[in-house]
Amino acid sequence: MDLTVEDIVDRCRAARAEQGPALAVRDVVQATCRTVRSSERCRVVMPPSRTGPSARSDDLTVLHVAWTPGMALNPHDHRMWAVIGLYGGQEDNAFFRRVPGGLEPSGGREVPAKEVLVLGDDAIHSVANTRRDFAVALHVYGGDFFAVDRSEWDAETYEERPRDLGRTMRLFEEANARWRAQA
Repeated sequence: MDLTVEDIVDRCRAARAEQGPALAVRDVVQATCRTVRSSERCRVVMPPSRTGPSARSDDLTVLHVAWTPGMALNPHDHRMWAVIGLYGGQEDNAFFRRVPGGLEPSGGREVPAKEVLVLGDDAIHSVANTRRDFAVALHVYGGDFFAVDRSEWDAETYEERPRDLGRTMRLFEEANARWRAQA
C-alpha cells in the first residue's frame, strides 16, 4: 500500500466534515491501521523514534506518536474528542473521573496494534507502553491540540495542575535517550 501522510490527513479532514466527526475519523484511522503492512507502519508517518504533528489547524490535529518501551504519562485531559489508532505495539490506557479533591480510577483499556480507541471531549486518561517494543500510533484530535489549555494530574496524589506541554515533550526525549543508551 502506498499511503502518504497527505493521504491520511486528507481522509481525516474529509471525515471531520461529516456528521458525527469522531466516529467518521475513527473509521478512517481504523482502516489505515488495519491496511498498512507491518513493514510500512513506521515509514508511513515518520520514524518511530520521533513524535510530532503531521497536520494542525483550529479544528483538527493529526499526530504520530511513538511511545518508547517503558514510557508513561500522568493522567491528563484533551478537552476535545480524540481517535487513537495503533500501527504497532500497544498503548495501555487508564481512565479517570473527576471527584472532589482530584480523580478516581474508572477502568482502562489496552489498545493493541490495528485497534482504535475513541475518547470523548471530557475523557481523562493516562497512557503507558509497558511492552518491549515501540507503540506506534496515529492520534487525531477534533481541534488544535496545542492551543487548548488542558490539565494534568499528579500520578500519585491526583492533584490537578495546568498541562505543561514542554514537560511532556521532555518526557518523550528522556525516554528515547534511555532507550538509545540501552540499545
